Amino acid sequence: MFAIAIDGPAGAGKSSVAKAAARALGFIYVDTGALYRTVALHMLRSGVEPADAKAVEAALAGVAVDLRHAPDGQHVLLCGEDVTDEIRTPEVSMAASAVSAIPAVRKFLFSLQTGMAERYNVIMDGRDIGTVVLPNAQVKVFLTASAEERARRRCLEMEQKGTPVDYEQTLREIRQRDEQDMNRETAPLKPAEDSVLLDTSDLDFEGAVQRLLEIVRERS
Repeated sequence: MFAIAIDGPAGAGKSSVAKAAARALGFIYVDTGALYRTVALHMLRSGVEPADAKAVEAALAGVAVDLRHAPDGQHVLLCGEDVTDEIRTPEVSMAASAVSAIPAVRKFLFSLQTGMAERYNVIMDGRDIGTVVLPNAQVKVFLTASAEERARRRCLEMEQKGTPVDYEQTLREIRQRDEQDMNRETAPLKPAEDSVLLDTSDLDFEGAVQRLLEIVRERS
C-alpha cells in the first residue's frame, strides 16, 4: 500500500487539500483530526473535562468511533451516530487539542489509523502522522500557513455557513491551539525530518492541491 502523510497546524487547509488530492489519485482520505474531535465531542457531551487525563481515560470505555466512506467523503460515527457536522465547532476544536495530548486517547485511536493504511492507499492528515502514526509513509508533507491567513480562512468559512465569528478571537484561538499542539508532551506537532514543507499562505485552493500532487509525483 502507498501512504501519504500530511501534518500541519489547525486551519492550514490540510483536510480540504488532502481530500481533493485523494480524489485525484484514487486514494482513501483519512482525516485523523476528526477522530480526536469525535472523542472530544463525547467528553463534552458526557460532562468530562477534556484536559483531565484520568477522567478521559476512564470515559473511553464508552466511546466507539468508526469511519465510513461515502460519495460525499469521510463520515465519522460516534457510537453509531453520524457526528460529521457536530465535530466542527470551535468548542470541539479546543477540546480535541486537549484530549489529543492524552496518551491513552492516542493509543485508543492508533490501531484504527494504522489499520486503514494497511488496507488501502491513503492520504492521512493530522499532527503526528509522519512522525508517529505512519513513519514509513512514502511521502510526507508538512502543510502550513501563517496564523493570520488561517484565521482569515476560518472566518470566511464560518461566514459562508451563516455563523460569522470574530477575526481577532479566531486568531487568538488558532495561536492557542498551535501553542498546545507544539508543546504537548505526547507526539507534539512538528515536521518529520524527511517531510516536504508546503506553505499555502500565498496559494489559493487549487494551487495548493496542484503543489501537493506535484510533491507526490516527485517523491513517487
